[in-house]
Amino acid sequence: MAFRFLILLIIIGIVELYAFQAIKTITKSKWILITYIMISIVAVLFISYELKKYDRSVGQTKMTLITLGLLLLVLLPKLVLTFIMLMEDVLRVMMGTVTHFMGHNSDSFLPARRKFVSQVAIGLAAVPFLSLIYGMTVGKYNFKVIRQTLFFPDLPDAFEGFKVTQISDVHSGSFDDEAKIKYAIDLINEQESDLLLFTGDIVNAKADEMHPWIDTFNGLKNFEHGKYSILGNHDYGAYLDWKSEAAKADNFEAIKDLHRQIDFKLLLNENVKIKIGNDEIALIGVENWGKHFGEFGDIDKASENVAPEDFKILMSHDPSHWEYIVKSHPKNIQLTLSGHTHGMQFGIEIPGFFKWSLAKYIYKQWAGLYNEFGRYIYVNRGFGFHAYPGRVGIMPEITVFELKKGNFVA
Repeated sequence: MAFRFLILLIIIGIVELYAFQAIKTITKSKWILITYIMISIVAVLFISYELKKYDRSVGQTKMTLITLGLLLLVLLPKLVLTFIMLMEDVLRVMMGTVTHFMGHNSDSFLPARRKFVSQVAIGLAAVPFLSLIYGMTVGKYNFKVIRQTLFFPDLPDAFEGFKVTQISDVHSGSFDDEAKIKYAIDLINEQESDLLLFTGDIVNAKADEMHPWIDTFNGLKNFEHGKYSILGNHDYGAYLDWKSEAAKADNFEAIKDLHRQIDFKLLLNENVKIKIGNDEIALIGVENWGKHFGEFGDIDKASENVAPEDFKILMSHDPSHWEYIVKSHPKNIQLTLSGHTHGMQFGIEIPGFFKWSLAKYIYKQWAGLYNEFGRYIYVNRGFGFHAYPGRVGIMPEITVFELKKGNFVA
């Protein structure tokens, strides 16, 4: 532990040194330099103090969110500065070496830093700095409605044009703006869908996080074919230190009851049939199954009395379930709806052309629609936010699916 802390201090020292060098190169004002140093010291001390006093029996708080946001706000821009200034040093060493062996006399082995390079470095560092501020002030509640038309050759005729709205990863313990959440609830209601599905993580860890928001979520209208939900990895209280197993179990029961309180039918490794006339589809809901995030879901139990030829929609919180089990399951799950990744809440998306996030290096399916073997998974980017109190590039999502009979996905 002491060795890791030492390494961390060395890294912080290098980052701070290079960042200061960039500032010093473009200004000689003593007061600007002193102000920069004081702000940096205060920020580091505040972040260190808050991280040190983090209590796993309490979990994430509003102050934790602020601290993590400030940490990224301080760290990422300075990492950009460090990278550019380090590259400049590499060139300076190369130039100094060439000059030395060519026999040119110079007062210093290393050429002086170039003001232009420092200006470019600060300009580039401003991009993540301003983006993170935007993400924490605007992005985290910049809800987007994403519409997706899905074609299936075996869709029952009566479900032609059937509309399903999906939300995921509410993380109610992170909310801090009632008006914005009410706006999102109104957006969901405006979609005029037939069915509403919520694919897990109603809280960060504790049931009481949702209590201030129950009335708000009860503003969701009654959907003709119901409102159904499942559990996510955060709903098991696994990221807290509990006083006893009994306290953890009580919290888990209280979290499950939250779904009843907001008028959702919680599916726990079970299925229901959605019927229109003589046609029906099977809606299957599993408990959380995630590689490294708890394997509680039981697709075999959940799909009892469902035939391979039946049309099925599976709700499974973690997309790794689809990758490891569902896509090749003999029950032939035509459509799986997941969440969990949040798209890391940070990335770049140009709809229809390009999307990138660090999440892609962790999850094969991390945002949007994927298919293999004629079976599909959609990974919702999440309704709320967790850890970093914002979203940059990957916005909170309300997904609306329209089911069509056909052989193509558009």
